[in-house]
Order: sequence, then C-alpha cells, then structure tokens
Amino acid sequence: MEIVENFVKIVSVFNNKGGVGKTTYMYHIAHILARKDKVVLVVDLDSQCNLSAYALSESELEKSWRSERGNSIWNIVEPVYERIGDIKERGPSKISENLHIVPGDVLLSNFEDSLGDSWNSAKGGNAGDLRVQSAIYRYILWAARKVDASVVMLDLGPNLGALNRAVLSSSDYFIVPMSPDLFSIRGTQNLGSKLETWQKEWEQCRKSYDENSKKKGLEIPKGKPIFLGYVMQQHNIRKNSPIGMTKGWAIFQDRVEGAVKENIIHKLKPLNQIHDWGDNNWNLGKIPNLHSLIPYSLEARKPVFDCGSKEGLMGAHITSAKNSIKHFEPIVDKLIHILNGCSAD
Repeated sequence: MEIVENFVKIVSVFNNKGGVGKTTYMYHIAHILARKDKVVLVVDLDSQCNLSAYALSESELEKSWRSERGNSIWNIVEPVYERIGDIKERGPSKISENLHIVPGDVLLSNFEDSLGDSWNSAKGGNAGDLRVQSAIYRYILWAARKVDASVVMLDLGPNLGALNRAVLSSSDYFIVPMSPDLFSIRGTQNLGSKLETWQKEWEQCRKSYDENSKKKGLEIPKGKPIFLGYVMQQHNIRKNSPIGMTKGWAIFQDRVEGAVKENIIHKLKPLNQIHDWGDNNWNLGKIPNLHSLIPYSLEARKPVFDCGSKEGLMGAHITSAKNSIKHFEPIVDKLIHILNGCSAD
C-alpha cells in the first residue's frame, strides 16, 4: 500500500463509561456535517454495532458480514488476525450523499487478543506486529481516500482495552460525551493517565520503526490524539433554569467540568494533546435527553430532526424533533472550524 500524505481528520467519539449517548451524538453530527458539504466516513468500532444498526438495514448488515465480499471492519482485518495476509481493501457502504460507513461486527472482539499479544514486540519494532497494531489505522486511511472523505468519525466501545488503544492512537482528535452523573465523572479518572501512557509507548514504537518498513508501505499512527472537548448529554431540560437543566442534573455540571480539567486536560496539556479554544472552556455543547423521539429515529434510520408525521410523530413531538437540530449545530460549527484548518492555539 503506497504511503500518501494524509489530509483527512480522524475524530474518535469515546467514553469508557457506557450509556452516555455517544452513538446517537455521532450519528446526528455526521449527518449535519454531510449536509454542510463535508464528505464523512463513519467507522463502527464498537462490537455492540449500534451505529451500524442505526444506519443500515438488516439485509445490508448481513451482507457486510459475509466473508466473501463483506466490508465489515472484522472482514477487513481478519487476514491480519489470522496472520495470512494484510487488510482487505473493500470500500465502505453508502448511507446518503456525502456520508459513508464501515459497518461494525461483533466478531471484531476477536482482534482484541491479537492487539494485546503483539503489543510488546511492536514496541520493539517488530514489523509484523506493527502491521497488526496499525491495521485499523491503515484501513481507515485507505477507506477515507476511497470515498474522498475530509473527516472520519470513529465510534468506540466503552473500555480502555487493546482495541481502543489502537483506535484512539490512530485518531487526530477525540471528543468525550458525558452524562451529568457520578459514573461519567468517575470514568474520567483513568482516561488521561491511559492516554499519557499510550502516547509514550507509541513514541517507543515509532523510534523502533525503521525506514525499511516505511518503504514497504506501512503507515504507523502518531499515537497523539488531541482532546477537543466534551459534550454534555442525556440531561433533562428545565426551561426556566439559567443553564437549561433540571436541578438534579445541574448539581453535577460543575463537577463534570472539574473532573475533565483535572483528569484529562492537566494530564494531556504537557504532551500538547489539548486543543486550546482560547476561552479555557472545553464544553462543546449540551444535548438534552430526547426521550421518546429516539425510537422513531431508530425505526426510520433517520436523524431525529428529519422525523415527522410520516414516521409516526404527532403534535408537539413534530416541533420538538425539528428543533432538535439546534442542539447539534454549535458542536458541528466547532468541528468545521477544525476541519477547515483553523486553530485558536
């Protein structure tokens, strides 16, 4: 595989605590970016495959899982796992204009063992094991070029295992969806430390990586994802509240901000892995609990803001669905700021 200069931006959406609405967030953000003339590739790297189920029909999913021509992420990396070849160059599935997906697969969890077993020798510069560690990264770059994507968004499972180490390390940026609760706060405690450790270990990989491997077309990730910020999700709305949250949720808002600064920003800033927005604020936005609107969106495989009477909504729910786009657009604007090469640094 020829090495080509990489202009695509790779953004991971990740929290090591589940149930924070990351898949819903990413699905809607990707649709809005696509409508703003960005070619978007989403990659489902969560073995629960919720993003794929949101975007594709059952028949499309089953087709992606077939070993002969399937393009699920497991089919792509299976030869690497079996040590019988390299990644398969199979194109993503099209969701809509400007929006493509690499479908997820529950079998991707098999690859976790390979990534764990080969890590120490990869740090020592073993080309074969570096090929394993970089397999997902190299396919993401190939697939992005295939569809001419300007941004790739990665949906990760809620853990800090070997698979997510490889995926997060392959990213240029990452965003952390948060719920205003104790569990999300607790979940930040080891994220910054893990990323700090992984950055040092990837640096070791790169130092051990000789020029001969580059000539063979092996692209190695930098291992330095930059934290863009967090998104507050799943809170209940209180219209007469100055911060738009019910009192129960509002209690945790300041604690979330403090936890993010202490556990992520303070750990990663010395490594130059924090994006400086210029206002000392990494809260990218708030997305309330959309309650009963989500099932209609899932059933129709459409963003909430595209659902109406045709999808079964009635009365005030139609207005709520249409207006939901306003919760996502400020976050999209910040992403476009990054994609357009702007910086507040």
